[in-house]
Amino acid sequence: MTQHLADRTQPTRGPGHDQRRDWWRDAVIYQVYPRSFADGDGDGMGDLAGARERLPYLADLGVDAVWLSPFYASPQADAGYDVADYRAIDPMFGDLHDADALIREAHRLGLRVIVDLVPNHSSDRHEWFQRALREGPGSPLRDRYHFRPGRGASGDLPPNDWESIFGGPAWTRVPDPDGTPGEWYLHLFAPEQPDFNWDNEAVRDEFRSVLRFWLDMGVDGFRIDVAHGLIKAAGLPDMGHTGQLKLLGTQVLPFFDQDGVHEIYRSWRRILDEYPNQRIGVAEAWTPNAGRTALYVRPDELHQAFNFHYLNTAWDAAALREVIDASLDSMRPVGAPTTWVLSNHDVVRHRTRLGGGIARARAATLLMLALPGSAYVYQGEELGLPEVTDLPDEARQDPAFFRRGPHGDGSGDGQDGLRDGCRVPIPWAADGTSYGFGAGGSWLPQPDGWGAHSVAVQTGDPASTLELYRSALALRRAHAALGAGDGVEWLDAPAGVLAFRRRGADGVSLVCAVNTGAAPAELPGVLTAGGHALLTSDGWDGTGPLPVDTAVWWQE
Repeated sequence: MTQHLADRTQPTRGPGHDQRRDWWRDAVIYQVYPRSFADGDGDGMGDLAGARERLPYLADLGVDAVWLSPFYASPQADAGYDVADYRAIDPMFGDLHDADALIREAHRLGLRVIVDLVPNHSSDRHEWFQRALREGPGSPLRDRYHFRPGRGASGDLPPNDWESIFGGPAWTRVPDPDGTPGEWYLHLFAPEQPDFNWDNEAVRDEFRSVLRFWLDMGVDGFRIDVAHGLIKAAGLPDMGHTGQLKLLGTQVLPFFDQDGVHEIYRSWRRILDEYPNQRIGVAEAWTPNAGRTALYVRPDELHQAFNFHYLNTAWDAAALREVIDASLDSMRPVGAPTTWVLSNHDVVRHRTRLGGGIARARAATLLMLALPGSAYVYQGEELGLPEVTDLPDEARQDPAFFRRGPHGDGSGDGQDGLRDGCRVPIPWAADGTSYGFGAGGSWLPQPDGWGAHSVAVQTGDPASTLELYRSALALRRAHAALGAGDGVEWLDAPAGVLAFRRRGADGVSLVCAVNTGAAPAELPGVLTAGGHALLTSDGWDGTGPLPVDTAVWWQE
């Protein structure tokens, strides 16, 4: 068996949208973090103009859609996830003309555009919140947020014991208009991010209008931030204990994954379905189990939900098989595709998080891209970027750093829960002030030697991680067995090895095997007899044992 790199030639896309029915079921979606992707005006901050200029790179990479993290008008207390105006572009990123130009250029290249929507909370500079502060207790605007009197004789204790995801209490007290201490407001994240009260009909009306605004602009869907957080338990009951940050995604919480969120998403689905070309909704939903995640993607709700259970799984064959089965089993009854993701703007990059360096990261990528459903790629992972772990304190901007301190969650596991390290601007060139990110510097410092990972250095090198991604995505597009369907056929394999078969509607069968163990593994002859290797993660030629931290695809 010999190694064959895939032909990188893409099937003809033509101008306009990819018109495939149910395009989102097996789409590969690339996350652009705008401030760190490309700087079009040389001010050190990425922007929409810079992103638009780099869209041909993404089309050549072979992805189907681009997801843009927030670019709305914002004071930037949490990198744009504190929105002051949902219908305006923050000047640091450009203006509505830049957004329109980006959407049009993406569609010309056959790429769809998904934008972030932040409905759980606004900025404290949002007009509604500012009016609520000015008008004081009893203002109708206060009912659009969660304002409550404090506990204790003088009201100087928070209304309940909930904690902020960023550390500290989830409540902040504000003065009344006369300057005396007044009510408290809820913010599950930073104090600059007050939570909306979704029991208020004005909030629901507003976001239905916001959806239509961007759909009319031509966007193809929304990634819904904190989709699990919109509804809080009636009465805002105490938790009764601290350490709530550690419980996210592991147990029932009174402020997350309440059943009332589903009515909201059913109303949103009706709006999405009014528009042509299958506009979609994607839930960022941290839930206790895969079954709860599946509720967000029932046929009359959203289209996809992020699979955080997979992202959080260790590099272990048995654990990976268990989470893959659970993920597929949970989505099958509701007819939704499973999603797979290894990195994003909130977690340690998987090259670092999984341990094992670049070899393990490459193997994990081929495993992910062989699974049925939709895959998400975070900008820079196709370059094999590691987490930047030595940022100086004075350069950090993550609000979690200021709330939790320099050691983050205090777990001592080397993954501090702080997010600046995965947000460092990506390198495009081998050298220069910001390695091709822009004409000036970069808003977070790039490490020395960052250019060695750059697009320019890796392009055309068959051993590079960038060319591995290009080859894998071309194969995924060319072979019906990859991405499509809702199940895998597990094959017998040695301990530490995952092996499964994918059968395409065209009759072609592909096998993926990956060695997560501590030693090279002999593959059974049934897996290697006949056929030919399509792609391997480390250049293995198919002879001898499968090396550690190596994945292979071959056609039977």
